[in-house]
Amino acid sequence: MNLLRGRLQRLTQQLPDLVDQLPDESLADAWEVLQPFYYDLYMLCAMQESMRTIRPGDAMTREEALRLLNLP
Repeated sequence: MNLLRGRLQRLTQQLPDLVDQLPDESLADAWEVLQPFYYDLYMLCAMQESMRTIRPGDAMTREEALRLLNLP
């Protein structure tokens, strides 16, 4: 894992310079490839944050949520 961590750190250090060199068409292609990964990482971080901050009583049960949705 340390080998992969080192490779990723080197890549992220070089990434700003590499992105600056890409033409606009390539940027659009790169975003199409990276977009699902970006959104997955965003959701993973949000779930981890919610697990740290949620306390007992902060979440609703399924029945409570359905009752709230069915209010007139």
